[in-house]
Amino acid sequence: MQNPALPHPPDAIDPTQLRRALVIKLRHHGDVLLASPVLSALKAAAPQCEIDALVFADTAPMLEEHPALAQLRRIGRDWKKLGALTQLRLEWQLLKALKARHYDLVVHLTDHPRGAWLTRLLRPRWSVAPARAGKAKWWKQSFTHIYRTVGGGRRHTVDTHLDALRRLGLQPDTEARRLRMVPGAAAEAKVDALLAEAGLARGRFIQLHPASRWFFKCWPAGLNARLLQALAARGESVVITAAPDAREQAMVAAILEEAGVPVLNLAGRFSLRELAALTARARLFVGVDSAPMHIAAAVGTPCVALFGPSGDREWGPWMVRHEILTSTHSCRPCGQDGCGGGKLSECLTAIGVEQVLAAIDRTLS
Repeated sequence: MQNPALPHPPDAIDPTQLRRALVIKLRHHGDVLLASPVLSALKAAAPQCEIDALVFADTAPMLEEHPALAQLRRIGRDWKKLGALTQLRLEWQLLKALKARHYDLVVHLTDHPRGAWLTRLLRPRWSVAPARAGKAKWWKQSFTHIYRTVGGGRRHTVDTHLDALRRLGLQPDTEARRLRMVPGAAAEAKVDALLAEAGLARGRFIQLHPASRWFFKCWPAGLNARLLQALAARGESVVITAAPDAREQAMVAAILEEAGVPVLNLAGRFSLRELAALTARARLFVGVDSAPMHIAAAVGTPCVALFGPSGDREWGPWMVRHEILTSTHSCRPCGQDGCGGGKLSECLTAIGVEQVLAAIDRTLS
């Protein structure tokens, strides 16, 4: 991990002195998965170090059983809704558990204020966090190291996460930079049973995941239906997936009704780790910018990813064979909730079915 021939910052840390470290990532599912290389890279730099992570409870499956992880701590997003006394009790229990670990290093990967307060209370020897906009002295004084990232969509989010370690003088190698998600034996057994029941073998089907929690990132249902018809005409087996969310279920129902072709509909039937197990068995993942797209990259499944308002340089499939489809609209990536805030993104509707089919062929070849 460390090469003595390479320059290091004057305040670089000594990884051999690390006994325990805490990585904090309080964001959504995909963001947490994109932080998984930090765990791998830190473990590669300090094999003797026990590495813990702190995430929101609903995102914990993205890191469960990660080989570099010692403990996974969770914060409930709903704690504040449980009443002041209950929230205070839960917060105190978490802090007590974290303090008992006596961390040498805290790596905070966002500008969430909770990370600064926790670092102050945990008092590690070293701590690192991203630079925060404005002149927040209390933020800078909460950490021993501050790292700066290159914005403007010029670097992938994984690399901006790894800048935290680079700032400490720890240079990640190529293998450690890969995403890692572990489905687990139970998830794999469930998926294998479902596929066997449907007569589908591993690597003999395409997974279509048309939805995202942000619908302005979605390719229209009608175009998804036409894609299914074209794939069926070519003799491809397709499995369609989605979250249990009612809106995503409705979208899948509309696609299947319009397509009118045989498709194995497993939408809403999987946990996140079961979804990872299914995706690992797919020949190809086709979908939009979403957590399942990052899951596909994490399990090594080739991707065809459709991007609209979000930035593909920052959020595209990471270190996996893939092709990104988008439009030539000069305004993208705008990050807006549809054109003019109208929930529909023209940069996505401009992508044609034939373009997606051609991308599928190139990726599979």
